[in-house]
Amino acid sequence: MYAIVMCGGKQLKVAKGDQITVEKQSGDKGSKVSLEQVLLLADGEKISVGSPLLKGAKVTAEVVDQFKGPKIISFKKRRRQNSRRKMGHRQPMTVIKITGIEAAK
Repeated sequence: MYAIVMCGGKQLKVAKGDQITVEKQSGDKGSKVSLEQVLLLADGEKISVGSPLLKGAKVTAEVVDQFKGPKIISFKKRRRQNSRRKMGHRQPMTVIKITGIEAAK
């Protein structure tokens, strides 16, 4: 059984037991998280597709770790103007482990 969920503006394919890295989710290590934006649910040959979301379906997960992603450097230069701008950014990330997938009741 697997599902396609929306998390942080991205679509992810998840199955029970998977560990995925997503944009920051609220909660400390060990806390439970619920992903309710389920787009597709597949159980063997039975496939349910939402339009755009499946009503009542949800994916439960557990927070494994909170960390910052790699540094991304943004550099702008305007030639012959003696103008430079350098900026760095580190995106907060969360590692979650999928504990269950529930279909609509």
